[in-house]
Amino acid sequence: MISIFIVFAVFILYYINKMTYSLCLQKEIPEEKQPKVYRTINVLITILLISSFVEIALT
Repeated sequence: MISIFIVFAVFILYYINKMTYSLCLQKEIPEEKQPKVYRTINVLITILLISSFVEIALT
């Protein structure tokens, strides 16, 4: 179960980063601010994935 969830998490993070790139292009976010945007979104998605894993593991 852990390996399936890890594969799922990597898949989700990849597509979230792909969508973040599209967002940066569409909103014309300056190059200097893009790393902060990526970091913020990745941290929030990672927290969401960890909390989902914990909930699944405890049920």
